[in-house]
Amino acid sequence: MTTATLSTKYQLVIPRSVRERLGLTPGTKLTVIDKGGVVYLVPERPIRSRRGVARGTNPRGLREKKDRL
Repeated sequence: MTTATLSTKYQLVIPRSVRERLGLTPGTKLTVIDKGGVVYLVPERPIRSRRGVARGTNPRGLREKKDRL
């Protein structure tokens, strides 16, 4: 696990190994989420990159929310 230090200007440098693994480039926007004292940085990806995620799913057999327990 790598660590990063917050600068006096409140800037954070993401370690090279993490940037390369996630494919982060200069100008990539990150969404900052605070959950229970943990900070998550989630890279924003274009919606087109999610195309085909649900390919092959069968909508038959899915229930409406009102029919669930």
